[in-house]
Amino acid sequence: MPDYPFHYSFLVKDLPSTRRFYGEILGLTEGRSSDSWVDFNFGGNQLSMHVSEKVPESIPCGVVDHVIVPIPHFGCIMPWDEFHNLADKLHSEKVDFIIEPSIRFAGQPGEQATMFFKDPSGNSLEIKCYKNPEHIFTLNVKQEKYSSNL
Repeated sequence: MPDYPFHYSFLVKDLPSTRRFYGEILGLTEGRSSDSWVDFNFGGNQLSMHVSEKVPESIPCGVVDHVIVPIPHFGCIMPWDEFHNLADKLHSEKVDFIIEPSIRFAGQPGEQATMFFKDPSGNSLEIKCYKNPEHIFTLNVKQEKYSSNL
């Protein structure tokens, strides 16, 4: 299958905090909207956020490189310098991290920096970057098998 932009639709508690977080803090461009939903351009992909009184919470249940990560989550892979600039901005905006910016799989082909945080509605995001982007899909020698504590 060729590479196509993806569309991801999810729930948010309100539009003002969503617009501030995704538009002002993350710097995404707003697209179409109504009084109950808004779209943002997420690296050429369409995020569509719909207002709901109940937003499901992520559960810390996945294990990657011996670290428990929230499932579900979504995010993007960005260049190394942009990742670190965003991490600094999130710190200055006092965004609470689920997992602080850190390195995993150090010294392996898939060495990456990663960080997890939540939007104002509690949706979990992971932003990461690869030291060597050509290894995004390379299997690490010590790859931790996905597991769950459910």
